[in-house]
Amino acid sequence: MELKRTALYENHVKCGGQIVDFSGFELPIQYVGISEEHHSVRNKVGLFDVSHMGEVLVAGKEALSFVQNLVSNNVKSLVDNQVLYTVMCYENGTVVDDLLVYRMTEEKFFLVINAGNIEKDVAWIQEQGKSFDVTIENQSDSYAQLALQGPEAQKLLQSYVDFDLNEIEFFYFKEAVSVNGIDVLISRTGYTGEDGFEMYSKPEDASELWDLLVESGAVPIGLGARDTLRFEACLPLYGHEISDEINPLEAGLSMFVKLDNDDFIGKEALIKIKEEGMSRKLVGLEISKGIAREGSIVIVDDQEIGHVTTGYKSPTIGKSIALALIDKSHGVMGSNVLVQVRKKQIPATIISKRFYKKNYKK
Repeated sequence: MELKRTALYENHVKCGGQIVDFSGFELPIQYVGISEEHHSVRNKVGLFDVSHMGEVLVAGKEALSFVQNLVSNNVKSLVDNQVLYTVMCYENGTVVDDLLVYRMTEEKFFLVINAGNIEKDVAWIQEQGKSFDVTIENQSDSYAQLALQGPEAQKLLQSYVDFDLNEIEFFYFKEAVSVNGIDVLISRTGYTGEDGFEMYSKPEDASELWDLLVESGAVPIGLGARDTLRFEACLPLYGHEISDEINPLEAGLSMFVKLDNDDFIGKEALIKIKEEGMSRKLVGLEISKGIAREGSIVIVDDQEIGHVTTGYKSPTIGKSIALALIDKSHGVMGSNVLVQVRKKQIPATIISKRFYKKNYKK
């Protein structure tokens, strides 16, 4: 299969990006090094190309009721220009995808989905929309998306817009913003644990926008640091902490699943899971030595009790940590387990998943 390129491919090459295949796109895994790029976002400001993400426009008289039925969180609580994190579930309660819902109006919603799931998600959304008075349009090829993240993000971006960026509160957005003459939609959500902004532009404007921000001091950041940053902040990644085999309750996402609100796809299954009690839970692990990668088996008393979903040596706290989905009966804070790292079983301790205190703007 021929790999796709975002509008910023040449910019990545020019910046020295090490290009890899990610969800069918040629994207940079790193530029100068994952750890250095990670620290740039934690301490200053980094710039990500996330143009591979998918965008779906839902419009029509029943757009609100349709999106409410489609996802697990309470879409009806949104006002115009507000964003919501949520999940789409199958009837059995497992996850189709996690996504962001942007409410433009009561009859117009903008859904941002994961790159590797675009084709599957769009087909799912269109199938569910057949019984509603809505139009569903895959607009993924119409947008480039840049994410500016880090404690200095607002200061850098402020000089290029003609309004106070404080007007965009956390999980809100503003349309038709001019960034040095480039028309963008700007939101303030983030996937790093730091304050920052997402900028959606026409693909043909993305290169100019990228160069402007890099020349102003933003450090180009690859996919490697994007993963370590979201992992430290305990933000899930589809295919790891959530999937079509993992439900959002066992993944620790119950705050985004409103079982007492309107019906949504998968609600009945999730109510039953909650009533009967979950058999698994997502926990944090501190590994005594080595690095427990995704898929590493977690063991207690010679019995397999689960597996690692993501594991790294944390650049921020300097320890080997992991997220693991394990049998709930063994998920007691402070308990000792073993993790299979290559051919060895390495001691580990169950710790809080809150590896890093998020620094979002509140």
